[in-house]
Amino acid sequence: MVIQSTLSTHSLSVVLPRAIQSEMVTVSVKKGDKLNIVADAWHMENDCHYEWQVHFAPGDADMPSVRARFAPDGKLTITVQRRIPGQTSGYSRGPLGTRF
Repeated sequence: MVIQSTLSTHSLSVVLPRAIQSEMVTVSVKKGDKLNIVADAWHMENDCHYEWQVHFAPGDADMPSVRARFAPDGKLTITVQRRIPGQTSGYSRGPLGTRF
């Protein structure tokens, strides 16, 4: 997984094997500014489970802003807006897990 950060956004990307379909990917936000990503091809026995946990610095990431895109070529891209110091989240609370 490649993580790139700018002053306004964190961007995470990874190209998953073709056997991994969008419905096999789960992205979830956890307490403590953590982001969990799991890709699991349950019908396979080898090279079928991928998992990442990304820890952001406390207060740096606006966790409700997490957005994920799964491209047809298997590229998973996740973006997270960064908070400006002293800024509160501009998003309302809602479900924080994304299942494709």
